[in-house]
Amino acid sequence: MMHNCRQTVNRTPKALAALASLVLLGILTGCGSGVNPASGDSIPPEDSYKGLPFIGKVLAGTTPVIGATVQIYAAGATGNGSAPTPLLSGALTTNSSGAFSVSSYTCPSSTSILYLVATGGQAGTTAPTNAGTVLMTSPGACDTVTSGSAITINELTTVASAYAFSQFLAPGAQLGATATNTSGIALAAGTLANLINPVTGLAPGLAFPSNGTAPTPQLDALANVLNACIVGDAASSACSQLYSDATSSATRPSNTLDAILNIVRNPAANIAALYALSAGSNAFTPVPAAAPSDWTLFVNYTGGGMSNPASAAIDSTGRIWVANYNAVASLFANNGAPVFPNGITGNGLCNSFGAAVDGSDRAWIANEAGGCGGNTVTVLTSAGAQAAVYSAGGLNFPISVAIDSSEDAWIVDYGDSSLTILTNGGTPLSGPNGYDGVSGSTLNFDFPVAVAVDSKRNGYLANVSGDTVTKVAPDGSSFTSFVVGRGPAAVAVDGADNVWSANYYGDSVGLLTASGAVLSGSTGYTGGGLDHPQGIAVDGVNNAWAINYRSATNVGGALSELSGASTANPGTALSPATGYGTDAGIVEGYGIAIDAAGNIWTTSFATDALVEFIGQAAPVKTPLLGPVRIP
Repeated sequence: MMHNCRQTVNRTPKALAALASLVLLGILTGCGSGVNPASGDSIPPEDSYKGLPFIGKVLAGTTPVIGATVQIYAAGATGNGSAPTPLLSGALTTNSSGAFSVSSYTCPSSTSILYLVATGGQAGTTAPTNAGTVLMTSPGACDTVTSGSAITINELTTVASAYAFSQFLAPGAQLGATATNTSGIALAAGTLANLINPVTGLAPGLAFPSNGTAPTPQLDALANVLNACIVGDAASSACSQLYSDATSSATRPSNTLDAILNIVRNPAANIAALYALSAGSNAFTPVPAAAPSDWTLFVNYTGGGMSNPASAAIDSTGRIWVANYNAVASLFANNGAPVFPNGITGNGLCNSFGAAVDGSDRAWIANEAGGCGGNTVTVLTSAGAQAAVYSAGGLNFPISVAIDSSEDAWIVDYGDSSLTILTNGGTPLSGPNGYDGVSGSTLNFDFPVAVAVDSKRNGYLANVSGDTVTKVAPDGSSFTSFVVGRGPAAVAVDGADNVWSANYYGDSVGLLTASGAVLSGSTGYTGGGLDHPQGIAVDGVNNAWAINYRSATNVGGALSELSGASTANPGTALSPATGYGTDAGIVEGYGIAIDAAGNIWTTSFATDALVEFIGQAAPVKTPLLGPVRIP
């Protein structure tokens, strides 16, 4: 049985400083009994978990925040942004060094996500008390806190928390997830740890991978915006300007945490004004040399053997599989670290564009023909081993693959404009040569390049040469084509079985309802930065996200967001005219996928990069089996 560490921590500044030094040196690893959950000790089976003591400090830049109240919470479990559980009977108060200590608390469970909120106080001994100061951080799950852990709460941890937990955070510092998406909020906590060192409160995190480019300058700039407000008082011009610039939907924030959350969720608003406001403080460096294209937060990852990366697909644990044209499969952890430094080669991989993940977290990769072989589908286990290489069913330059709710694989054959359906065990369901799309005298398939499947297991093929999307019955008994716009290159199905297409040549997206009405018209929706959209995905609130192969600014691909089919004005551009993330360095954006934390993962075909946009989309259940599902 794990010992319950409840000893009292000396609260004097000198003792706290000494204790923090021991933590930083790695000397203090357990309580009096020597118990350390991080070392592999078992977790008690009870519903509750006795938390271990830790120490902390609240800072404004490097200045202690004196007299701030600190509360520790367990994230809510009844919905995104649901009410959390306070774990301290009374909030703590920071001393003249900004320090506090937590000696006893009980979590709802060992895996509950903890977070700390500091409110009010004064920055140093001469600044006035600022009621608008609300700062936040999270050490992760309750059982990851070790005895004597040191935690810093400052502007940088607050900005990073707002990004990482964007989809789970509500105004008033309410953090929570649905009971069915504990994995999503855990991924978000991991993202925060990737961005910020919890001990120092600085960027990047201790485990940030060497193959990534940390977004430290942008985090620093926004942290400086908060700092300029905090070192004054709630009525200062810096606070007033911050709250004005962060006003969203006519709701004006009144504290720093709500303000930064609004900025994260409206990344294209008041970009220049916020950047100018960041110049009012130099508490955090480095900062961008100029205002960004928007305030989306992105990370570029390389390595993992990527070589012309195309499609991306996400498994149940949040890992990202990438199919590469140059005969490589890449797999990345959710923090962007490559699972296989050089990727996976052999195993029948050849000229691969399409990838999907099944319910057993196996990757299905479509291999076109070439000098390396091809005309096959490679199936890899979650450990990267070969499970199978299938060639039956008329595979002919297979270019795209989707897995339906029965875990059958739908594979588009570009070579002869056909469709192959395989069972999860590789048995063809579409005959020896696949479905040819012929209905009477009508040839429906016209060089299809993508496929998606609805809840009734109807398939939808994007015909890049036919300006149509073709609906295919599961047994191939019927084919119906709909004109959606020029050159559809990708398709996605939302939670209500509406079908979105990325129209590459039309610089638009199409929207087809489950009943067969083309809401977007024959030319599709435009705007929002759409410029040769190559990939499309739907998030948990049914908004559509497209990754563009080109960009209206001619500086690389960008993300476009459009309102969902059930909104008052479907297809309305929610992204700016140039799209989001034009300074993310994406060149020839190709694949796009959304994880259970709301992170968007895109591939940059020409630069051999995987790009993560943090916390911008509503979470979806992964892997994607048929239409999008809410986790």
